[in-house]
Amino acid sequence: MRKKIKKAVIPAAGLGTRFLPATKAIPKEMLPIVDIPTIQYIVQEAVDSGIEEILVITNSNKHCMENHFDRSYELEKRLKKAGKREECEQICEIADMAKLYYVRQKEPKGLGHAILCAKSFIGNEPFAVLLGDDVVINKGGDPALKQLMDTYEQVNASVIGVHTVPHEQIYRYGVIEPTGRRSGKKIKLSNLVEKPKVKDAPSDMAIVGRYILTPEIFEALEGSRPGANGEIQLTDAIQQLMISQVIYACEFQGEWYDVGDKFGYIRATINQALEREELYEPLRDYIKKLAAELK
Repeated sequence: MRKKIKKAVIPAAGLGTRFLPATKAIPKEMLPIVDIPTIQYIVQEAVDSGIEEILVITNSNKHCMENHFDRSYELEKRLKKAGKREECEQICEIADMAKLYYVRQKEPKGLGHAILCAKSFIGNEPFAVLLGDDVVINKGGDPALKQLMDTYEQVNASVIGVHTVPHEQIYRYGVIEPTGRRSGKKIKLSNLVEKPKVKDAPSDMAIVGRYILTPEIFEALEGSRPGANGEIQLTDAIQQLMISQVIYACEFQGEWYDVGDKFGYIRATINQALEREELYEPLRDYIKKLAAELK
């Protein structure tokens, strides 16, 4: 019997070295896109997809991330006293977004090890994984994770989120190798290749940080040997799982931002600012003025 996907894991224990020095004191997941932390976009996507419980994998330096999703009675009191009811309601809604749980990854042993930290929370059921470096906005349509969950309902197997990227950039990503069989957004896989040379890439479909995984992934992770830098890689475990299970990809719809990359983060910030009614005109005018000055 197919089990409903109710739980999600958000690995958020990374050091954010690509955004130093900002991330020396601030978790990269708390860097704001306009005025909303990246992690809030990820949690909102999970909630909008129907996820009921979320486990966030953290480390000892990420207390402010936990505080963000907690109640702040003193701040609420001050906002109410100042007559700022809209702002007060906004921060209360953040605290009530989802059932959030936290566990620490005590050693930086990679993404695979972080997922393994969720074993007791997940138990024997399929689950979702959302990586914080990848923000996907599908305005007017289903969230990216919901699209993967719908694919899982069709195939009853693990599903990997993918997005087509320009061929010359494919070396930056993990890439899927399709079997050649495709039905709409659903793609049956034969292999995964990590950061291939452009000339050797089996496709232009990059693996984005969205997964639906069956619980057998934990056994594969426990049997994985540490790779580069002593880290346990999720990709290696998925490849091991492919020996005994069929695995699919879902080419989801939506605008994908790699916010772990500086340019991707800037692009996300500009695009989301343009979606704000109060920011659209001044930002549009500034961009036009800037474009006229650039040579």
